[in-house]
Amino acid sequence: MLSVATPAISQTDKWFSSDEKFHLLYPASIQSLATKHWTPLNVARKAARFLAAEKNVRILDIGSGVGKFCIGAAQSMPNAFYTGVEQRKKLVDHAKNAVNNLGLKNIDFIHGNFTQLNFKNYDHFYFYNSFYENFDFSEKIDSSITYSPELYHYYSRYLLKQLEQKPAGTRLATFHSLEDEVPEDFLVVGTEIDNTLKFWIKI
Repeated sequence: MLSVATPAISQTDKWFSSDEKFHLLYPASIQSLATKHWTPLNVARKAARFLAAEKNVRILDIGSGVGKFCIGAAQSMPNAFYTGVEQRKKLVDHAKNAVNNLGLKNIDFIHGNFTQLNFKNYDHFYFYNSFYENFDFSEKIDSSITYSPELYHYYSRYLLKQLEQKPAGTRLATFHSLEDEVPEDFLVVGTEIDNTLKFWIKI
């Protein structure tokens, strides 16, 4: 009987074998935040399959933290380009260091507020309720930025207005969202993980 060789796992792919392995790309202070604040790899892969259904699309992660969604998505669906925007420079630096260690080329991270971006530069969007820490102070990542319920509502309204201006066919993946930022003309076309991960398309 002929034996079939098992494909070798690259050094890069080994980092994606589990969330625990992936988290070793970051220092302990970041690892401690992972369970509550960073996208699980299986969620990143499912969202990426939906968002990157076409080649060469530009996907924006709003509130990208240490970049776990963008990195997991880029490794899973390399036919798209992923950008993460994050207010905390320290987290952006961790994200960029992880990308450099992995050698991925289809990712960029921006240090700034998402309200400063031109949404016309992006085709589809991922949102892991990065505004919620303004609503529930027990969910804060750190104390480096200002928090308030007013900011939660402001950011939600701003994102909703930006999505309203996107063309039909725009895709949105939300994870643990209260859906305050989702316009009425975005329809749910699929759900995963007990409805916590939702896939939307603008009609």
